[in-house]
Amino acid sequence: MESRIIDLETRYAHQEASIDELTQTVLRQQTRIEQMTNELEQVKSMLQDLATPNIASPHEETPPPHY
Repeated sequence: MESRIIDLETRYAHQEASIDELTQTVLRQQTRIEQMTNELEQVKSMLQDLATPNIASPHEETPPPHY
């Protein structure tokens, strides 16, 4: 009976260590996902800035001084 209790305690300790390790892995992954999401938003913003033309349309342009 005592050996069964020791075996269960040993298994419990290993499972607890595994759960702690998995928790740390998930936390690191979540941090990385958040970083990557922020970087993606920055890239999207940069692409939108590049897609927006800096030249005014002809009807928005002021006429040249000789008109």
